[in-house]
Amino acid sequence: MPLRLDVKRKLSVRSDRVKCVDIHPNEPWILVTLYNGHAHIYNHETQQLIKTFEICDVPVRAGKFIVRKNWAVTASDDMLVRVYNYNTLERLHQFEAHSDYIRSIAVHPTQPYILTSSDDMTIKLWDWDAKWALKQTFEGHIHYVMQIAINPKDNNTFASASLDRTVKVWQLGSTQANFTLEGHDKGVNCVDYYSGGDKPYLVSGGDDRLVKIWDYQNKTCVQTLEGHSQNVGCVAFHPELPIILSGSEDGTVKLWHSNTYRLESTLNYGLERCWAIACLKGSNNVALGYDEGTMMIKLGREEPAMSMDASTGKIVWAKHCEIQQVNLKQLTSDQQLKDGEKVPLNIKEMGSCEIYPQTLSHSPNGRFIVVCGDGEYIIYTAITLRNKSYGNAMEFVWSQDSSEYAVRDGNMVKIFKNFKEKKTFKPEAGAENIFGGSLLGVRSYSGLTFYDWDTLSLIRRIEIVPKTIYWSQNGELACIATEESYYILRYSPQAVAAAMTNRELVSEDGIEDAFDTAVAMLVQSNEHIGQLQREHEQHLLKEQQSTQWNFTLELTKRAEYFSEKQRKEDRDWNQLNAELNRNLTATHHQKEFEFRETVELVAQRVIAQERQQHEWILEQYRSQRIEEHHRQEQFRQDEHDLDKFLDAYNLTRESMPLLQRKVLSLLRRFGIPHKTLLIQILNDANLLRDNDTDLPGRRISLAGVNLNGIQLGSKDEIFINSALSSKSGEAIPKPCGITKTKPNLTR
Repeated sequence: MPLRLDVKRKLSVRSDRVKCVDIHPNEPWILVTLYNGHAHIYNHETQQLIKTFEICDVPVRAGKFIVRKNWAVTASDDMLVRVYNYNTLERLHQFEAHSDYIRSIAVHPTQPYILTSSDDMTIKLWDWDAKWALKQTFEGHIHYVMQIAINPKDNNTFASASLDRTVKVWQLGSTQANFTLEGHDKGVNCVDYYSGGDKPYLVSGGDDRLVKIWDYQNKTCVQTLEGHSQNVGCVAFHPELPIILSGSEDGTVKLWHSNTYRLESTLNYGLERCWAIACLKGSNNVALGYDEGTMMIKLGREEPAMSMDASTGKIVWAKHCEIQQVNLKQLTSDQQLKDGEKVPLNIKEMGSCEIYPQTLSHSPNGRFIVVCGDGEYIIYTAITLRNKSYGNAMEFVWSQDSSEYAVRDGNMVKIFKNFKEKKTFKPEAGAENIFGGSLLGVRSYSGLTFYDWDTLSLIRRIEIVPKTIYWSQNGELACIATEESYYILRYSPQAVAAAMTNRELVSEDGIEDAFDTAVAMLVQSNEHIGQLQREHEQHLLKEQQSTQWNFTLELTKRAEYFSEKQRKEDRDWNQLNAELNRNLTATHHQKEFEFRETVELVAQRVIAQERQQHEWILEQYRSQRIEEHHRQEQFRQDEHDLDKFLDAYNLTRESMPLLQRKVLSLLRRFGIPHKTLLIQILNDANLLRDNDTDLPGRRISLAGVNLNGIQLGSKDEIFINSALSSKSGEAIPKPCGITKTKPNLTR
């Protein structure tokens, strides 16, 4: 049977990474130490930050209340332990406790001691009455000691969890560990003791993502809990509920049943990794520390399961698995008790039950007590608590006749008579709850249905969702209580018997005359107001309805006013937002247009430069082509003029190779046309005289001849082989060549 624990948030605070949490036993306070070097105290009832300690600039990994001294003691990564008065915020003392980071602090419940564990692989015991003198050092771990926990049933022993994959149990006064528990595949991060007296257990969690339950008397692993997807950083046995809590770096906190080891619930508040869990004896509150803040939750109800036998005045209740009893008839009339005063009673220990009680219920005749929980039920005798019967059940109810009862197991309902199963049926609409009394009540998603205990015939179907049903002792009145109201119905067995005889009186919803409404009351408060007359009740009801109507009308008007105001603000905001978007869009378009213009301008400039460069290259190319063309034309013209000259003087190119080479060489050097050069050479050398016939065989010196401003030297000469005549009959020389050693052309 699931525990069906309601989980309620009492505090949710965002902050830097939380490394440790602790709950004050007398005040509604939570001590929170942070990775940023600060410590806070929150009031979880008012959800206010009431105190802040600026401790250091490094992570504060541990912090504890020492209530009997009004102290808060912290330990941090600077290897220092600091002691503060949490009322005045005064720092009272500090000392260097270890040579490496301090991971955990444990406060001795009776002695003036604290224990500290560190990454230096040691555990140290400090005495604050001796000015924080070091009393003892415990050595034995070969890796960081992550957490320590003192045994609540034996304050002289404590356990330590280490990254060397072990859990060690120590004794104060002994330097060696009593024994070592091995079983984790990776480092162990956390450890805690079970505070109940029925089991010698402790729990550990590690980097192997496992939670292990250990029997420290037999030194064996009892159970391994699997379910986390990342390292398990914190574990705790709840001191009041059969719950094991485990927090992990996967961001979840899992609730495990400490008897069945079944996963009951998984909590994920979206605050990233969970680093710390703190519980408080006598309270259902649990503090959780995460990467992004702190949570305080309440598990279930703090009122114990209880039952009262009205005929004998005996009250029984469950404290954990222990059954206790008091007798109200022991009170005498001489005792004067004020309203609200605690009743002085002698509590009697009856014994323990085998399951965790979620409900207790006396049989109508007071002879039996049934305990229901963990998916089972056990019927005990009321006097000796002797086991009478047991079975599987999620709910148990008694009939008006104590020999008959019913249990619900899922959607199946079983009826027993004299502790033997009589009938089993499955309601058409299912079964969410069952109720005992004169009739068997079954609540489903469609409403409430009453059945006859003997025949299971349908008596009446009512469209209501009851929270519980109470029957009077004579079985005539039934009180149906819902979340907001209650109804007292008068049951008519005669009408039921008549309808059973005449089946025509039975409709789909059962027998219409089976119940008659006696009282219908809307619950205003939980205070006892006594018996009121029906007329006064109707008057109050009408007045209340009128008040509620006026209040509802006023609320409606206010809601409409605020809705209209909100709509106006929304319209204004939408207009402002639209205008802003338009401005942003226009600015964006303007900037985009300017950018495009700039890009186009730069592109045009680049294209113009490239075009100019290209045109300049083309112009240079055209100029070169024109010059080449002119040179070719001039060359052809010179060749043509030379041919004409040679033809005019009856000269041939073959007859004067030396002269031709000389002329062509000079032409290449000075750019002088053939004809002009030859005529100038012959004239300057006086070779064209008419009366000069002595040309053949002569070496004519060209010294003093000026060719286009170049003065020829004495070594420049021309040699004439023979004399020739022109076509006109004139005797002119026909030079055959020119002899030249090296022209003296220094310019």
